[in-house]
Amino acid sequence: MSKGITFSVTSSVLFAVLYYYSTLLVPLSGEEIFGWRTLLTFPFLTIFIWSGGRQIMVKMLAQRMLQNPSLLLGAIATSAFLGVQLWLFMWAPLHGRALNVSLGYFLLPLTMLMTGRIVYKERLSRLQNLAALCAAFGVANELYQVGSFSWETLTVALGYPVYFVLRRRLGSNNIGGLWFDMAFLLPAGLWFVYAGNLDFATLHDHSRLYLLIPLLGVISTFALIFYMLASQILSLSLFGLLGYVEPVLLVVVALLLGESIKGAEWLTYIPIWIAVLLLIVEGVKTVYTRHNLDT
Repeated sequence: MSKGITFSVTSSVLFAVLYYYSTLLVPLSGEEIFGWRTLLTFPFLTIFIWSGGRQIMVKMLAQRMLQNPSLLLGAIATSAFLGVQLWLFMWAPLHGRALNVSLGYFLLPLTMLMTGRIVYKERLSRLQNLAALCAAFGVANELYQVGSFSWETLTVALGYPVYFVLRRRLGSNNIGGLWFDMAFLLPAGLWFVYAGNLDFATLHDHSRLYLLIPLLGVISTFALIFYMLASQILSLSLFGLLGYVEPVLLVVVALLLGESIKGAEWLTYIPIWIAVLLLIVEGVKTVYTRHNLDT
């Protein structure tokens, strides 16, 4: 279990590093960074899958796509959903929107909770209901103060639940499905790199990019690999619990980049953080109870 916890925390740290990393790649735009990330992550992901003997998942999904073309269309749709998230993750820190995206990641466990309740009729515990009420208070304050959440926050908080539900319905909720998601993003990645401003003159003026661009692929790939390894080792409850580490680190990155939480916004953030804390408490209780039952 300790190895799984190490993998999960390392993954969260690497994703936070990646969040800050885009600011080091100036003068590249968010679209160019997304393109390079896609092109460099895919081969490393492929090597990881094939070296670990997991290619059977890719082959089985490919056979299903050949037999059912509608599955192919669905896979393209999930790829598009993931592509938007990957682009936003690299774009936001460059445009002073990192805090909005981090709020989306704080809301994500709660929107996933509500998705399970609405779509799959899952029952909510007392703590989960209380967490939902706290989050609702934060949402109400944001709507009162601003009139709506930022589009960046909504893209993360609502987009990922749609992505995961669609993958589950397609039966592609495994590493094979992720491989196809990344494969279908390659044309977009190529286009953004081709249409970007990176040329030999830019590289000459910013020679650090010779190192930083390949390193982008390395960081992205290892973050993904550690995340997948942790999901295979840890119990679902503990894995979900450790997932709260990442949004905390994303807020830290946003504050380091010079963004700040303004006075009225605290009534949005604090209730949502309390909601997340309640879910963490429930997660700890669940893990502790299961540990006692196992022993």
